[in-house]
Amino acid sequence: MVAFIVLIVLLAIGAPIAFAILLSMVGYLTQVDYPLSLIATRIFSGLDSFAILAIPLFVLAGELMNESGITGRIIKFANALVGHMKAGLAQVNIWASVIFAGLSGSAVADTSALGRIFIPEMEKDGYPRDFAAALTAASSVIGPMIPPSIPVIIYALITAGSSVPALFLAGVAPGILLAAGLSLYVRFRAGHYAEVHPKKTVRERFQALGEAWIPLFMPVFIVGSILTGIVTPTEAAALAAGYALIAGMFVMRSLHINQLPGIFVRAMRDSSVILIIIGVVAAANWLLTFARVPQSLSALVLDQISDPWIFLLLVNVILLVVGLFLEGIAAMLVLLPILHPIAMSMGIDPTHFGIVVIFNLMIGLVTPPMGICLFVSNSIANVGMGAISRRIMPLFLVELAVLAIITFIPQTVTFLPRLFGY
Repeated sequence: MVAFIVLIVLLAIGAPIAFAILLSMVGYLTQVDYPLSLIATRIFSGLDSFAILAIPLFVLAGELMNESGITGRIIKFANALVGHMKAGLAQVNIWASVIFAGLSGSAVADTSALGRIFIPEMEKDGYPRDFAAALTAASSVIGPMIPPSIPVIIYALITAGSSVPALFLAGVAPGILLAAGLSLYVRFRAGHYAEVHPKKTVRERFQALGEAWIPLFMPVFIVGSILTGIVTPTEAAALAAGYALIAGMFVMRSLHINQLPGIFVRAMRDSSVILIIIGVVAAANWLLTFARVPQSLSALVLDQISDPWIFLLLVNVILLVVGLFLEGIAAMLVLLPILHPIAMSMGIDPTHFGIVVIFNLMIGLVTPPMGICLFVSNSIANVGMGAISRRIMPLFLVELAVLAIITFIPQTVTFLPRLFGY
C-alpha cells in the first residue's frame, strides 16, 4: 500500500514514470526487508530479450526515412489522390498520415514531420492555424495502428505470447477506419475553409506514385516478410533499417553520410527512453507477480464482472482516464500485466484486446492535459494549448466512435488476421 501511495504521489508531481516506479519498488523492498539488488537484477533480466532489439531498430528506420526527405513525396502522392475533394488539403493531411504510418510507427514522429509542412500550408489555404494543428495531432493516432508499430512490439513483449504478425494485421482496419472517420468530419465540418482544388490527371497521379513507391513499398516489404515466415519481427526491424539506409543514400540520394551521426544519436536517445521504462516495469511486474497482485485483482474482478462486454467497457473507461495523465507506452507497461490475464480468463480474443488497448492509449496522445502530440503540434503552430484543445474535441469524439466500433464489433479487428491464418 505504501509503495502504491509513493507511486501516485510521484506521478502527481510530474516525476518521470521510470523513476516513480523505481522509487516505489525501493520503498516496498525496504518495507519487506528484501535486498535492493533484486531491482537491478530484474531490470537487466527484463531487457535480456532478442525481441526488444526490434524497438531501437524500428526507431532508427523511422529516423532514416524522415531524414531522407520522403515527407514531400508522401504529401504529393496523397494530394494526387484526395487533394481535389472538399476540404482537400485537410484530406491530404489525414491520408498522408496513413502512408507515413507505414514508415515510423510513431504518432509523435508523424506529428513532427507532417506538422511542419501541413500547418503553415493549411493556414495559407484558408484553414485556421489552430484547426490545422489539431487535425495534424488527431490524425497522428493512425501512426501506431498501421504496421510497423512500436506499441505493438511492446504489447507483444509484455504479454509474452501475443502474435506480432496478427497484431500488425489487426491494426490496419482501425487505422483506415479512423482515417475515413476524420475525412468525413472535415468534409462536412471544414469544407468551407478553403476552395476545392482541381482534380489531378491520371498522368499526374502516376507521376506522384512513381516518386512515392519507395516509402509505399517499405511497409509491404516488412510486413510481408514477417507474414511469409522469412524473418522474425526483430529481423524485420533490421531489414527496415537497412532498407531505409539504402533507399535514402543510394536510390533517392537525399541522405548523406555526414547526416548519419546525428540520426544514430537521435535514434539511440529515443530508444533509451523506451528501454529504460521497459526494464524498470519488467522489474515491477516481477514484484507484482511475487506479491500475487494480478491474481488477487483478477479474482476480485471476476467475482464482480462476468460479462466480457462490460469488462471491455470498463477497460476503455479506465484507459481513457489513465491516458489523460500517462504516456501510452508507459500506461501499457503499468496496466497490461493486470488487465491482460483478466481478459484472457474471460475468453476475450488476445488480438482484439491488444488492438483495443493500443488504440485507446494512443488516443491519450492527443487529449489534454498531457497529450504529447498536442504539445508537439503546438510547438509548431504556436497558438496555445487552449486553442488546440478546443479544436481537438470534435476530432476526439470521432476517435471515440472508432474505438466503440472496434471494441464491440471484434470482426473489424480480427478478420484480417484470420484471413491470413492467425
